[in-house]
Amino acid sequence: MGFLDEYCTFRSFSKNILSKCDIFNCGKDDLNEFFAKDCDNYSNELMGKTYCFTLDKEPDKIVCLFTISNDSIKAGLLPHPIKNKINRPIPNPKRMRSYPAVLIGRLGVNKEFQRKGIGKELMDFIKSWFIDAGNKTGCRFLVVDSYNEVIAIDYYVKNEFQFLFENEEDERIYTGITTQLPLHTRLMYFDLIILRK
Repeated sequence: MGFLDEYCTFRSFSKNILSKCDIFNCGKDDLNEFFAKDCDNYSNELMGKTYCFTLDKEPDKIVCLFTISNDSIKAGLLPHPIKNKINRPIPNPKRMRSYPAVLIGRLGVNKEFQRKGIGKELMDFIKSWFIDAGNKTGCRFLVVDSYNEVIAIDYYVKNEFQFLFENEEDERIYTGITTQLPLHTRLMYFDLIILRK
């Protein structure tokens, strides 16, 4: 058992919880602002749902948060080599133009709890949630637009996510980005089927 299982409570995040909790700070201003001001609007507009873990002994302390929404990987629209990479693990009769996915739109660990393995536990929780027999929908992939920064990319790579595109130039072409500046985010995915084997 890990820290989140033993010492925390999992709950749906809302303005009510926010009003009773200490200010959440994961060290990224845009994430902090999203969780403080925007996630409730996302939920009300059915764009995404935010969840959190709070400490059992200090219920006003948020340990970590994440926002998820429905998404897909549109394999039929991908360049041939990337389409093959996505399709290869899927048996021929089951291959489709688009595969169900869940987008991890936002994810943050409170600065007080960083560098303690909580991020890994949180990702393991999210992965297990979508392969659980009680899951109400099919979901083959987890996808994320990771910040194109060393710490964020390393986090997802350590959690076995792969880049959808091998390099930034291919991603620019596919997504229609014309600037030659470094990409702000990189598309990454995790194939949940490996957890079922």
